[in-house]
Amino acid sequence: MSRTAWFNCGLAGVSGDMALGSLVDAGADTSELFRLLERLPVGGWGLDFEISMRNGLSATRAIVSAQDDAVVRTFMHVVAIVEEARLPPRVRDRALAAFRALARTESRLHQRPPERVTFHEVGGHDAIIDIVGTSAALELLEVDSVSASEIATGYGVVRSAHGLLPVPSPAVASLLVGVPVVSRDVQAELTTPTGAAMMVAWASRFGDIPDMTITAVGFGAGGRQLDGIPNCTQVVLGAPRSAGDRWASGRPLVQLEANIDDATGETLASAVASLMQAGALDAWVTPIVMKKGRPAHSVSVLCDPSLARDLTLLLHETTGTLGVRTLRVERWAASREMDEVEILGHLVRVKVSKGRVKAEHGDVERVASATGLSLLEVAAQAETSFRRSREEKRSALTALHPSSTVEDPDEDGAAEPARLVQLAPLREDASISPIGSGPLSTDKPPRGAREPRGEDVNPEPPGA
Repeated sequence: MSRTAWFNCGLAGVSGDMALGSLVDAGADTSELFRLLERLPVGGWGLDFEISMRNGLSATRAIVSAQDDAVVRTFMHVVAIVEEARLPPRVRDRALAAFRALARTESRLHQRPPERVTFHEVGGHDAIIDIVGTSAALELLEVDSVSASEIATGYGVVRSAHGLLPVPSPAVASLLVGVPVVSRDVQAELTTPTGAAMMVAWASRFGDIPDMTITAVGFGAGGRQLDGIPNCTQVVLGAPRSAGDRWASGRPLVQLEANIDDATGETLASAVASLMQAGALDAWVTPIVMKKGRPAHSVSVLCDPSLARDLTLLLHETTGTLGVRTLRVERWAASREMDEVEILGHLVRVKVSKGRVKAEHGDVERVASATGLSLLEVAAQAETSFRRSREEKRSALTALHPSSTVEDPDEDGAAEPARLVQLAPLREDASISPIGSGPLSTDKPPRGAREPRGEDVNPEPPGA
């Protein structure tokens, strides 16, 4: 079952620490979150969570401490840090999407290419922990899609590395182009560049709360008290419901489409390859006939909502299209597992699903080139070898346990059950200690805590 998160930023805006605190308040496992953040190749920081009251409302505040928070990093430096951490793919992709949004904004404001942009406040330890931590918390809560309300802004001035700036700051105003905003009569920076970047990069839509069956609610506290309103960002988690029949749907995805009538086949092939490399789940080209009988092609891209913005820009860049359509779709994917076999000393991966085994074509090409065998011979040998190996394992297990039934992915789908992540509850007085201090001791579940489900979202990296 898919899960969605809606961030209510219309009252007191959103910042990185408020978004992170709201997800922990909604039940994200803090010990698992801590282990994911420890993978980042940066030291000298700590993370604590505390229960705070904001105008009578209980909320969780995330507090990042750093020994040297004045560090200045380039966008490419931050990308290297995130990629080196070997995070789960969706955690990495969401974090990089937020930093790309920041880099594009800084590029426009300072007239520099995005890869040469220098981050000041948003490149510090706290911004990295806020963005990667929020990405990780979404994954721990098994969130597939994100949406948000209108974004609240205040007024006044704010001090930055460039001196005094108006509120909303130039970076926030640039990030929120095309996003509905609401002005609050509050002399403060309600929405920060980090918070705006996360919402813009991850939200597939802005507006009222979507149709869902609510499963958890959380509130993330800002660092100060505001007159008249609770300084909190709210997150609502739930299972999406369709507007028609209201039954649980498949995984929500975004499909991008562009009609191209002036690109060569080589250009389209390169565009598809670039889109897949950038994280698209699938990309394809369909021949079409446009108005006045012009032959053309429709380029389609299937992706996670968190990548829709980046892949839309990439589709523009690689094809030169003047427009991209966005469709919200759902996908029901059959269970599958990956395995590998050895063919003449070369490893070949095979994809196993119900009643089917298929060798990965890239591996087949590589082995065929190295051995001189044909593509068909390598694929047939790999698939036959896997079936034979699985049958031998079944026979051995049956001999050891004659009364038990051994599942076969060839017949019944992937055999191994999904491992569960134990989502530990968070005490109101519990906190994450600085790096190296160990896991939490927890007794009392927070608001919105739930039973764990789904597969382990924190697999150990290869060779760990």
